[in-house]
Amino acid sequence: MTILIFLVVLIILAAAFVLSRSDLRLRWLSSPLYQVFRRILPRMSDTEREALEAGTVWWDGALFGGRPSARALHAIPVPRLTEDEQAFLDHEVETLCAMVHDWTVSRQDLDLPRDAWEYIRTHRFFGMIIPKEYGGLGFSAIAHSAVVTKLASRNSALSATVMVPNSLGPAELLLHYGTDAQKDHYLPRLASGEDIPAFALTSPWAGSDAAAIPDHGIVCKGSWLGEEVLGMRVTWDKRYITLGPVCTVLGLAFRLYDPDGLLGDTPDIGITCALVPSDHPGVEIGRRHFPLDAMFMNGPTHGRDVFMPLDFIIGGPERAGQGWRMLMECLAAGRSISLPSSYVGMAQLTARAVGAYSVVRDQFRTRIHKFEGIIEPLARIAANTYLMDAARTMTAGAVDLGEKPAVVSAIVKYHVTERGRLVVNDGMDIIGGKGIILGPQNFLGRAYQQIPVGITVEGANILTRSLIIFGQGAIRCHPYVLAEMQAAQADDPDQGLRDFDRAFWGHMRHTVGNAMRAKLHGWTGAIFARPDTDVAPGMSRYYRQLTRFSAAFATLADVSMLMLGSSLKRRESISARLGDILSQLYLISATLKRYEDEGRQAADAPLAHWAIQDAFCRAQDAFTGVLANFPNRFMAGTLRVMLFPWGRTFPAPSDRLSAAVADTLCQPGGARDRLTRAAYIPAAPDEPIAVIEAAFQATLDTQTLDTRMREFEKAGRIPAGDPRANVRDMADAIHAAGGLTDDEYGRIQARNTLRNRVIAVDDFAPDFQGPSSTETAPRS
Repeated sequence: MTILIFLVVLIILAAAFVLSRSDLRLRWLSSPLYQVFRRILPRMSDTEREALEAGTVWWDGALFGGRPSARALHAIPVPRLTEDEQAFLDHEVETLCAMVHDWTVSRQDLDLPRDAWEYIRTHRFFGMIIPKEYGGLGFSAIAHSAVVTKLASRNSALSATVMVPNSLGPAELLLHYGTDAQKDHYLPRLASGEDIPAFALTSPWAGSDAAAIPDHGIVCKGSWLGEEVLGMRVTWDKRYITLGPVCTVLGLAFRLYDPDGLLGDTPDIGITCALVPSDHPGVEIGRRHFPLDAMFMNGPTHGRDVFMPLDFIIGGPERAGQGWRMLMECLAAGRSISLPSSYVGMAQLTARAVGAYSVVRDQFRTRIHKFEGIIEPLARIAANTYLMDAARTMTAGAVDLGEKPAVVSAIVKYHVTERGRLVVNDGMDIIGGKGIILGPQNFLGRAYQQIPVGITVEGANILTRSLIIFGQGAIRCHPYVLAEMQAAQADDPDQGLRDFDRAFWGHMRHTVGNAMRAKLHGWTGAIFARPDTDVAPGMSRYYRQLTRFSAAFATLADVSMLMLGSSLKRRESISARLGDILSQLYLISATLKRYEDEGRQAADAPLAHWAIQDAFCRAQDAFTGVLANFPNRFMAGTLRVMLFPWGRTFPAPSDRLSAAVADTLCQPGGARDRLTRAAYIPAAPDEPIAVIEAAFQATLDTQTLDTRMREFEKAGRIPAGDPRANVRDMADAIHAAGGLTDDEYGRIQARNTLRNRVIAVDDFAPDFQGPSSTETAPRS
């Protein structure tokens, strides 16, 4: 035994000596590993490399590193609107919302009103991201997000029409990559609305796999403005192009080839982006799709052998072949704002209106918000809305800091839209029959109908979850993996070996350190993972668990990459669950930051607690799913004992907490107003949302009278056989029996009139067919 111990110590000392000597480590350890790594690592294509290297690493890097800092999280600047931005939100955006009525747009006109289109142009809604020197508004990302959020709470066609030109499209590409001449020509016209932009990427044969688009251009000579110039003949077949039917300038993505070597010795130049006037000879636009009756302009575009000069390429001929990198970098910013903002607007409208509806509506002589079966979905609506807005705000703030958060943008795109789906589904369950009868009185049916649109676009959610979040994050956000891959594919093997040696052994120290900390925190319940700054009362344990879960995630990710290697890319379910863990940690971080940034509002604490506990519970589910399906069962058991020795430590939020959360939607006050602050609340008294708001307040104002009426009825003081003693007309019977004064009866009647309007649904003539019908107003 003594000899064995001596040999073990000797081996450890020898290994430590070799690792401490860089020359010996390079020769005996790093060099053989490097050769193996170079041999087994598949060569990255240009499009793969550009996608991986696009954008920046931000808070996701801290989570992947296993050591998130509360101090660093709190130090992230709070995004604020300027006075001009706030004024625009309070006036121009409110005015535009009032000009649009969902039923008119979706069923009668099938388009936004002409005066709304004109207002959008005149007030430069298309130019929010365009700097003021080009005639745009020069808004921040948080202002852009706030505008889209409010518009989305009013009408999907309205928000999409404004959102798309300010997201991934010609203006964004021109700002970052356009030539001075292109900027000077197009940006003022785009800002003023003189030009309406669209960007055509999606092909029928390459949807999610956008890099595989068959659309192509061939470099050639041709005639342009009476002269022979070097250009390209482009053929494309695109669909799902927002604003495509009405655009005046069309952005195109296609693969450019140079078979005759007119530009150099590279026959396959690569994906290229060009800007083409829609009236250019050969460009076909005008037909439209109807994406689940969301009436924003969307349709196909085609062209065959359309000649255009090389000057049409965004950035000029020198940018030929750089289109994929351009798109990936712009998508990282645009995807952070557009769809998350839209779904937050939808969620805030749902939270405010459905919460009020549950107070107004009664069944079995009880306001339905008091039923536990209703409390559960109300709690989910409120807490998910709180978390969604926290993620929207934190991510838009990152863009304002100059970040292009590629992985974070995928996280918020997927999880905000998915939680938005849950919010609207819960809202529809609560309002029941009111929600399924379409008409002017239905405030939620169209949102429910159109939910899949956002789930599908800008990276379908299935793809985003199973391939992008962890697939890209494991390489992009990890502190060492990308450096290792770049070293293994370096053209200079000697420099590559030195870079690999530095990255690989740093990776080893990182993995061992995280594993030790993960085990310590797992076995001690993270009691030693104290936040490195002051945190809100009651929140400290969440910061400790965030550190613990982050270290456990980093360990599990490293072990998965080490043991599964390149096959991890094909094991999409495991990759998706690893991405779920990273995502939940980001959402928890955003929620903690929101609670801190908003002054630790005590009334909002239930919302924060519920959202954080739910996210931790989901993260646990993802950990369990990875370990339950890990191919190496011995390693899975080892990791389970090391990371979660005491099993699940975060149950789902309790019923008591859910009741407190649901109550925030059922009582007027700061918590309800903060939760739904971005939703558009119409001023016109005949609007469905305005009616719900009025009925909500009237119901709360007459609660004491309702109690007296129930006591009067229970006392048997209503004459037997009075037909008015029913759920609808009870106040009439009690007033006739002397249980209510005339003034009290008047208040109840006014309340009931509003109640009846809230629960009313629309009906139509038998021959009503929509726009072609002579009946333009339903009977309600």
